[in-house]
Amino acid sequence: MEAQKENMPRRDRTEEENAEASEASTFCQSKQCCKFDLQEENNTKSNSSDFSDPIYKEISLTNGYINRMTRDELRAKLAEFRLDTRGVKDVLKKRLKNYYKKEKLMHKQPPNAEDYYNYICVIDFEATCEEKNQPEFTHEIIEFPIVLLNTQTLQIEDTFQQYVKPEINPQLSDFCINLTGISQELVEKADEFPKVLQRVVDWMKQKELGSKYSYSILTDGSWDMSKFLNIQCHISRLKYPSFAKKWINIRKSYGNFYKVPRCQTKLSTMLEKLGMDYDGRPHSGLDDSKNIARIAIRMLQDGCELRVNERLHGGYLLAVPSSTPIEGAPIPQMPRFR
Repeated sequence: MEAQKENMPRRDRTEEENAEASEASTFCQSKQCCKFDLQEENNTKSNSSDFSDPIYKEISLTNGYINRMTRDELRAKLAEFRLDTRGVKDVLKKRLKNYYKKEKLMHKQPPNAEDYYNYICVIDFEATCEEKNQPEFTHEIIEFPIVLLNTQTLQIEDTFQQYVKPEINPQLSDFCINLTGISQELVEKADEFPKVLQRVVDWMKQKELGSKYSYSILTDGSWDMSKFLNIQCHISRLKYPSFAKKWINIRKSYGNFYKVPRCQTKLSTMLEKLGMDYDGRPHSGLDDSKNIARIAIRMLQDGCELRVNERLHGGYLLAVPSSTPIEGAPIPQMPRFR
């Protein structure tokens, strides 16, 4: 889906960029402007009085020492603690800093696993597309994948995948077929979106998401929920499902956590910076979702608390402040027809 997002008309892409920049600071490298969020940094500064405990001075001194380490020294120290040694230098520094921080704070305030989501549902749609999408082209979802990530075991526990028959443009373009690997035959045999969404809801309920277990949706950017699902629900004359109104945008989380500009948060770039190769077929919805889950796992291992940072309200994409308490998505329900 990443190539489809990049292939969108400039007019539409600007909407997402403006929304993502609502809490961002910008800086320019040569002629390209890149964005990253400073909200978490600002929150830390505003709450500096909460960090008066001497243990935070120890952490600060340790961070200074880590900043002076070479890449080889970082890898050696990570190996000593049996931590992952893959990734660029900034990733290795962040990983080691978070290890020391967690070790020091563990004795002061043991972590409470009940305060975090039990599961994360990674979703990356594939949609109809053309090589040069015209502004009036309507994108319809043709693959609905979910990767169920257990945040306690940090393992992919299960997957869901269904193809979807498009209504407005039932004939896939050659570009779309070559990009996604989804054949015309696959979508012709598939059910239309309402039936597929009902299977999604049933599958999530079988996993007891929202009832026994708390969960959140995670996507690679804002497009999947704010654009593709929103448009598809209008096409299918469905209300927008309540369980998908809030999600974790991993691009934003990655940029904040590793302190990198927004232009370095594409799926392929995030994998590369973390020292991983893409596993599977690029632009397969299920394979993309699995690789996004691998990034989420690594970030959780590195000490990042992935949390909801975007939501859809009244059809508009809004940012969710990092100070908002963690709250799981509701029990999945099939939305009513309009």
